[in-house]
Amino acid sequence: MTVTTIRVLLADDEAMVRAGLRLLIDNEPDLTVVGEAVDGAEAVAVAGRTAPDVVLMDVRMPNVDGIEAARQIIAARPEARIVMLTTFREDRYLQDALRAGVSGFLLKVSPPQQMLDAIRVVADGGGLLDPSVTLRVIETFSGQAGRTSRADDLARLSPRELDVLAFVARGMSNAEVAARLHIGEATVKTHVANFLMKLGLRDRVQAVAFAYESGLLRPGEPDTTG
Repeated sequence: MTVTTIRVLLADDEAMVRAGLRLLIDNEPDLTVVGEAVDGAEAVAVAGRTAPDVVLMDVRMPNVDGIEAARQIIAARPEARIVMLTTFREDRYLQDALRAGVSGFLLKVSPPQQMLDAIRVVADGGGLLDPSVTLRVIETFSGQAGRTSRADDLARLSPRELDVLAFVARGMSNAEVAARLHIGEATVKTHVANFLMKLGLRDRVQAVAFAYESGLLRPGEPDTTG
């Protein structure tokens, strides 16, 4: 069986961080590092030359920061997936990164296996948030409910799509959603694809932010769906 190799670009201004990530990634048979960058401007240029599937990007870098670089890379190659790496906890970085279209957000201190899993998940079209980051997404975006027009977008979704979105926003996998709603996993995938398209979202990470920003879910709300 042919194994598809996931092409990864590393963007971090710290050489030791890049070296550690390269050693970790190149030791995996299905992953390979195709380039490195020391700042956002170089990341955009290298991404243009190497066409990576996934970019591991530091948030704060000199010249052009990681968030602006993510915007430019995604604008040029919408299929590219960005995982932001940070040691910082300012909510403004989280909001800007998600709105730039990133597919993952991890702390630099995440365990190596979690980092590798994140690359594979986003390369497969999914999204991933560090558990501590997920809590911040909920707290940050739930505080904006009622102050945005996102709630109006909920009217575009069918009742079943709303159910699936609510479960996805609670962190459930397609298989878990299927079991709760007593439907097939393929049907769940179809509903997910439909609500992402209708809402103009890239992946499940943005769906989490949308669910709380729109007021579909609120922190601490009991699960009554299904």
